[in-house]
Amino acid sequence: QVQLVESGGGLVQAGGSLRLSCAASGRSFSNYDMGWFRQAPGKEREFAAATRWGVGNTYYADYKDSVKGRFTISRDNAKNTVYLQMNSLKPEDTAVYYCAARRRGTYSSSNPDYTAAREYDYWGQGTQVTVSS
Repeated sequence: QVQLVESGGGLVQAGGSLRLSCAASGRSFSNYDMGWFRQAPGKEREFAAATRWGVGNTYYADYKDSVKGRFTISRDNAKNTVYLQMNSLKPEDTAVYYCAARRRGTYSSSNPDYTAAREYDYWGQGTQVTVSS
């Protein structure tokens, strides 16, 4: 069982930056693929970024096209924490941001879709990000 707690959200002007953190409880954090999703009012939850273990025994990062070059996902396994550095924020980035986790080796598919919310088993409570114009 993994518990996830997000922090770092807030109100920022367009063009500004925020750094979200997601602290995970439990053991073997390094064995989990981690994702950031977001949900704006009246819209479905959507993928933002993910960090996953892959070929070559290294972590890979995936990003939603609209955040590429502005957002950076990273993780510190020693601290059981995953981060989302968000730069050049836009009003359309306004949403509740959720952290999600899935233990490697537990996917039903050999080729999971890391951008799909259904692939993740554990979720945090979310942190609000508001970008003013």
